[in-house]
Amino acid sequence: MPRERDYRKEYLSYHASTKAKNKRARANAARAKLGLKKGDPRDAGHVNRSGGNNAANIKPQSRSENRAHGGRIGNKAGKAAGGRKSKR
Repeated sequence: MPRERDYRKEYLSYHASTKAKNKRARANAARAKLGLKKGDPRDAGHVNRSGGNNAANIKPQSRSENRAHGGRIGNKAGKAAGGRKSKR
């Protein structure tokens, strides 16, 4: 039988960390620039992989569209992490 999750431990070990707080703050800032309110079903998607939150690099996207590329944007789309080689 699987163990119950310890949500407090998860929060203290990751979500309360400086790294997680900074990532969350950047995501919230991008949403604010686009005017996306709480409850809006769209995400703030990045146009290129740089991750910058300048106005030219973010656009509102549906959650499914934004998360479907799995971090692969532009000419990197469809390639595995590390660059898979062809079998030719």
